[in-house]
Amino acid sequence: MTAPTDHSMAKPHRTLISVDAMGGDQGPEAVVAGCSVSARLNDEIAFILHGDEAQLRSLVEKRPELKGRCEIRHSADVVTMNDKPSQVVRTGKDTSMWSAIESVRSGEAAVAVSCGNTGALMAISMIRLRKLPGVNRPAIAILYPSANPQEFNVMLDVGADVRADADDLMRFALMGTSYTRNSMDIDRPRVGLLNVGTEENKGRSELKEAYDLIKAQEDNAGFEFVGFVEGGDIAGDRADVIVTDGFTGNVAIKTGEGTATMIGSRLREAFRHSILSKLASVLAYTSLQRLRRKVDPRRVNGGVFLGLNGTVVKSHGSADATGVSAAIKLAAQLAQSKFNDKLAARVAAVMPAEETVT
Repeated sequence: MTAPTDHSMAKPHRTLISVDAMGGDQGPEAVVAGCSVSARLNDEIAFILHGDEAQLRSLVEKRPELKGRCEIRHSADVVTMNDKPSQVVRTGKDTSMWSAIESVRSGEAAVAVSCGNTGALMAISMIRLRKLPGVNRPAIAILYPSANPQEFNVMLDVGADVRADADDLMRFALMGTSYTRNSMDIDRPRVGLLNVGTEENKGRSELKEAYDLIKAQEDNAGFEFVGFVEGGDIAGDRADVIVTDGFTGNVAIKTGEGTATMIGSRLREAFRHSILSKLASVLAYTSLQRLRRKVDPRRVNGGVFLGLNGTVVKSHGSADATGVSAAIKLAAQLAQSKFNDKLAARVAAVMPAEETVT
């Protein structure tokens, strides 16, 4: 069942974003609140919210800024965080996640956003949207806080698939280059291949092979290959794009998140230790707030599924309204720049015709 459409949301200049409103740890309240924040900040977007119609309508009606900006698509079921992707592919056609992807597949919406189960979201996206020609494995790209002038590096893959051979890593480099060029306006991104050392003789055989494949695409694809990089370079200024397999990338970002949380906790403990430390925290308040904004993961919430015939943004499962709004902002930017068309053209241009996957 579909709620009546408010035709004011279909203004020609508005980008339509398909949102899985039921995914995520904090439920539809956080998702709708995030849409509300985005609507206040950007008049050029509108939403299709997928999920329980009665629940969503009640939440939307409390947000006047969403009036005329939302259409609600009823979905009876929800993909939980514990559902197996294979099970969802077989039985999940009535879920809010499936419905959100269908709106992109039909061309009705420009991009889909979900806070739900990553494995299930990738499985549905691959089944319904299919891979771009020239892409063997899709990848999830995230923005990682860094010492670079743009303040973030692009890292991929961070969990779409735990496997990646040399050819996959080369294609990740191409997709990461295109993403960086379009999202950060860097004309010639620097690409690094994550390894256990920077020496060319280190690492597994597939990494050494990938090194040569990526190096061979350097001029044709318009990036600078800086060679092997180490874990410390993920947040450094040596490269703009960090290429790795999904297993290593996922472990790296979870380690980074855990470390940031621990440091924040230790800082709070230190500033509560004594009267003098409490006074010091007051004096340092402005600087601490500036630091918090720079490293706040909610500001860059959203992993982009690269290599599909459609744009999908995966928000963190625990995202609050601020995090959801950040994911929607990223989705809107990618849609308005026609990023996926540019990515498809870039991959097709650099891959030999006989290697193109149909």
